Amino acid sequence: MDKDADIADFSDQGAVPASRRKGQLHTEAAGRLRNMILSGELPPGARLRELHLCEQLGVSRTPIREALRTLAAEGLVDLLPNRSVVVSQLHAPDIEHLFVVFGAIEALAAELACQRITEGEIAEIGRLLAEMVDCHAHKERAPYMRINQQIHQRTVEIAANPVLHSVWQSLVPRVERARALPNLDTDRWTGALFEHTKMFTVLAARDGKQLAQLTREHFLNSLPFLQKTPE
Repeated sequence: MDKDADIADFSDQGAVPASRRKGQLHTEAAGRLRNMILSGELPPGARLRELHLCEQLGVSRTPIREALRTLAAEGLVDLLPNRSVVVSQLHAPDIEHLFVVFGAIEALAAELACQRITEGEIAEIGRLLAEMVDCHAHKERAPYMRINQQIHQRTVEIAANPVLHSVWQSLVPRVERARALPNLDTDRWTGALFEHTKMFTVLAARDGKQLAQLTREHFLNSLPFLQKTPE
């Protein structure tokens, strides 16, 4: 029997067929590695060693190899000729173009959200911001970035424009990793949190034009830190 079928560390597999269990292991391993890359925990250029990943994620080599192939197809890792795997590099000029466009999309979402947001939704985002502050205080970057993404996503959802949401969603995978990297710089991380605090204050006041401006600046302020990243 394939030893992968006996591994059940991600979830209770129950009586699920072996082929499905393998697929779940691959999916879960890919998801965890993707989150580590998007959060910046695994930075560009980091070498990914199979044995270490097997120990870290608690699975055997087969789902790890399948997960790495999935991430390679997404452009998150590079499979090198010598069979080594590294987290793919980001290139500053491409990121700058991406951030200008994505910042404009989120600025429009922010302006529309200010027209529709309810008191309950303001309170919801306020709670998420408080969680971000706590993560920053404890230097917990990965959960900070997850909550950060929730705030941006909720703003787009509250805007309630399906075309905007579709365009935004198509760009998110490319943006998330680039957005995490500046926060590896402690000063920028603190600055980004301060910007989020200002943005929340303006959102609560429902000042759409001001929030749109702050949103664009929020993305552009990260660019100098991204340009420090080796290409």
